[in-house]
Amino acid sequence: MTLPTKSLAIEDYQAFADFLQRQCGIVLGDNKQYLVRSRLGPLMAAHHASMADLVREAMRPERSTLKTQVIEAMTTNETFWFRDTYPFELLQSEVLPDLARLGRRLKIWSAACSTGQEPYSLAMSLQEFRRKQPGRLLQGAEILATDLSSQVLAQAQAGEYDALAMARGLSEERKRQFFDCLGSGRMRIKPELRQSVSFRQQNLLESYLLLGRFDVIFCRNVLIYFSQESKQQILRQFAAALNPGGYLVLGASESIANLSSDFEMRRFPSGILYYRP
Repeated sequence: MTLPTKSLAIEDYQAFADFLQRQCGIVLGDNKQYLVRSRLGPLMAAHHASMADLVREAMRPERSTLKTQVIEAMTTNETFWFRDTYPFELLQSEVLPDLARLGRRLKIWSAACSTGQEPYSLAMSLQEFRRKQPGRLLQGAEILATDLSSQVLAQAQAGEYDALAMARGLSEERKRQFFDCLGSGRMRIKPELRQSVSFRQQNLLESYLLLGRFDVIFCRNVLIYFSQESKQQILRQFAAALNPGGYLVLGASESIANLSSDFEMRRFPSGILYYRP
């Protein structure tokens, strides 16, 4: 059966955009009906509903399960291993040598971790650093990975990836060192790496107090989806969650200019880090 995909009326689209921003901070902007239609297509088919009906139902307070499904469908979960490369190089060359002087176990937060490639890339980087400099970082580090979507968190926690995911950003050497083969191109993160990462559901617009304090926060290619006000709120909360002397790592296209005065920008030949005095 072919389902009607008639566009949302302007007032319905605006109501949905406001709803989405309230729930998770995502700013749709104008004329993004094509994006809504694309992301919600599978749900429309599953519920045998038009886009307008699905959106209206998701906004009803009693339809919490459908609301969660719609929010997860609208959340961008694009990711791959060692994305952009330079943050992980700076972690090993600048951040970890600096923080190793603390002489204690470090805490690292991968915010909006999606299906797990970033926190597991961090875990690999930590192992590589300790192999290269066995006298440093003796206490190791614990990694917390969070995301709004329970669906992607379940995938991340399983630590299993198909051939397509494995082809995005991983060298053959890292595949051999850090993964077990499952057959048919699928691979699983080795147990010691899986055990070094814990996963938790977290909305970046809500309080971080229960997460504790961190020495490093990775939140990359996420702030671009939020309003100016929400960006300022998130950065304030990041600053409060970072220990003095800690580091915030953002995406290459993201900047905190005119958003926060809580960080010092530190420039390196390969990229930028934000330092918490």
